[in-house]
Amino acid sequence: MKNLRNILFYVITLAVFSGAVYWFITEGQKLENPSGAAIIPAQTTSSLEQFRGTLLHDLTSPLAILLLQIITIIIVARVFGWFCKKIGQPTVIGETAAGLFLGPSLVGTLFPEFSAFLFPKASLSNLQFLSQIGLILFMFIIGMELDLKVLKTKAKEAIVISHASIVLPFALGVGLALLLYQEFAPEGISFLSFSLFTGIALSVTAFPVLARIVQERGLSKTRLGMMVITCAATDDITAWCILAAVIAIVKAGSFVSSVYTILLAVAYVLLMLNVVKPFLKRLGDHYDYKEGLTKPVVAIFFVVLLASAYSTEVIGIHALFGAFMAGVIMPSNHKFRNIFIEKVEDVSMVLLLPLFFVFTGLRTQVGLLNDLYLWKMTGIIMLAAVVGKFIGSAVAARFVKQSWRDSLIIGSLMNTRGLMELVVLNIGYDIGVLSPQIFTMMVIMALLTTCMTGPALDLIDRFMPEEKTVLDSAGSAGDRFSVLIAFASPQSGRKMLKLASLLVTRQVTKNLTALHLSPSSYLSQVDTQEYETETFRPVTEEAEMLKVPVTTLFKPSQDIEHDIIESANKGDFDLLMMGIGHGVFEGTFLGKLLGFTNKIISPVRLFDTITGKEKLFHTEIFDDRTSHVIRSVKVPVALLIDKNLTRTEHIFIPVFNASDQFLLAFAARLTSDDKMRITIMDPTGLMGHEPGIRDTILQMQTDSPGQIEFYNENGLEKDFLQKLDLMLISYQSWQQAVHAHSPWLLHSPSVLVVRA
Repeated sequence: MKNLRNILFYVITLAVFSGAVYWFITEGQKLENPSGAAIIPAQTTSSLEQFRGTLLHDLTSPLAILLLQIITIIIVARVFGWFCKKIGQPTVIGETAAGLFLGPSLVGTLFPEFSAFLFPKASLSNLQFLSQIGLILFMFIIGMELDLKVLKTKAKEAIVISHASIVLPFALGVGLALLLYQEFAPEGISFLSFSLFTGIALSVTAFPVLARIVQERGLSKTRLGMMVITCAATDDITAWCILAAVIAIVKAGSFVSSVYTILLAVAYVLLMLNVVKPFLKRLGDHYDYKEGLTKPVVAIFFVVLLASAYSTEVIGIHALFGAFMAGVIMPSNHKFRNIFIEKVEDVSMVLLLPLFFVFTGLRTQVGLLNDLYLWKMTGIIMLAAVVGKFIGSAVAARFVKQSWRDSLIIGSLMNTRGLMELVVLNIGYDIGVLSPQIFTMMVIMALLTTCMTGPALDLIDRFMPEEKTVLDSAGSAGDRFSVLIAFASPQSGRKMLKLASLLVTRQVTKNLTALHLSPSSYLSQVDTQEYETETFRPVTEEAEMLKVPVTTLFKPSQDIEHDIIESANKGDFDLLMMGIGHGVFEGTFLGKLLGFTNKIISPVRLFDTITGKEKLFHTEIFDDRTSHVIRSVKVPVALLIDKNLTRTEHIFIPVFNASDQFLLAFAARLTSDDKMRITIMDPTGLMGHEPGIRDTILQMQTDSPGQIEFYNENGLEKDFLQKLDLMLISYQSWQQAVHAHSPWLLHSPSVLVVRA
């Protein structure tokens, strides 16, 4: 009755007000011709032609073009970035390559009409301004990611190495200007401006790319990693200060007239450090929790950022220096910086920064290098950049008593230019110091020197291997049972640690190693330490309760499955234990049998299929990535299927065939806990005709009296299974049960599937 009243009210309201609107319009049309004279209709086009004209106008409107550009850029940049990630290169290479692809070097040459429609010259200014906003936010983040406390601890060695890595390439760049100036410098640019900018273009190191490589290679917490990060940070600060001075000289036209600009810049820096920084520190300490960063508080910090960028732009040393400086003076409170970076990073890195890469690509005209001589000059620029940066850093590192291996690694990493180089080159292009040809040569140099870093580090590892790795030392005891626990969820890690501790209770030396790998794209330099601490807290708390030592290993990773396999195979472990969450069953037969999913295809699975992570359909009992780990790890693998595991006192072990007898060795280890009760199922009577199985069980009964029971029923009933805490089963038997759609799978407790 109530629904009928609502419908009736809706219909009457709609009818009354629709009638009123119709009457208003009819009366209003009479006002168009109050005299009542006849109106001669104008010659009009057909309705279809009118629609086409309107649609074409809307398609080519500035806003529509800009939105289409952004959509295209994000998609193409993601695709190229993903491809580069797959071949072991930084995503910045792929995103810049996406710009070259969309620019005049490729799409503009092959499909000029499409390029003219998508990137008309009139629209490029809008794209440039948006990309500049993205760069301002990005430089703000880079400033926030610099840990000045780390700089203080290793300042002496870092200053020697980083300044050597600036002075040598800077000198080579100025010398190179002698060769390039007459032929390639833009008209009206003095040699002083051109040479200084060439020098700084060869001297830059990409701090964000370098920091990410250090993370991904597991060097973050090593002495070498800290040294390289410190050198790169010192290099960044020094290079930006030099760049600010160079820009001032270029804009002023002479060194003497630039002194006023430099004095203003010094006054600006002193004001930021001595007035603004203390004010922001008090504000940040007071609002260092997520709820505290309300919109008015966030607005204050953004105003400081924009005012700083505006000040440096007006002074004449570019807005990006102001954004970088604003990031440096932000409160050093890690909790505050993590929260604030989260608010800014996604918009900057995912939405706006790719616009900068593509805009750089649109400016880069590889077609301008149309003869062998120009490519020869590009090679000379490349050689000067590599010799200056690599050799300058490596020799300086060796001078401060680093080993040859570490010195070469430092040289390779400091030679990474990446995004920071592209920023410098675009500034040079904007202020007219770099011609289109030199700009293109320098962009190619930036890409190639960044691409070199990964292969160079691999070669150093191959010909000058490290004597001992962290994982090698994890299992260096004599008679021991060493377990590697690879976990994603901290609570899953806690449960697996408790289970693994039962396997090593009888060992004199207990070797438990907890490994957590995080996708490197999820982490910034600032939040890595806090993220690691929070991730391992449940594991370390559980280890303290159990009174067992645990080694924690954390590593940002580009390929989690590969790194798990490498860690397990190279670490001298006896068992790899992994947690299996509900998500990995999406689209598998096992997922349907266990009741974790009612669908075969999900949007996540479809996306993983498109990106190459998954097959759309498969008959594996686990997802492709887990199955790959199982096949590739050389040591035994135990997979915990957690169905709300809270206790581990009653464990069930079915021995379906002779190959399952290895499970009894695990059972023997588990009985070290007096509270443990082991129920063994022998449905085929293997104890009667397999002496090895019979002897093992008899020995277990002797060593652990009253802890071993037998299950003699032919089937597994629901009531029996629900009394259990954990089922220990072989991978082969589990696979057979899944493929046979065994009904007891629905009622099974948590399961530890072991592949011998």
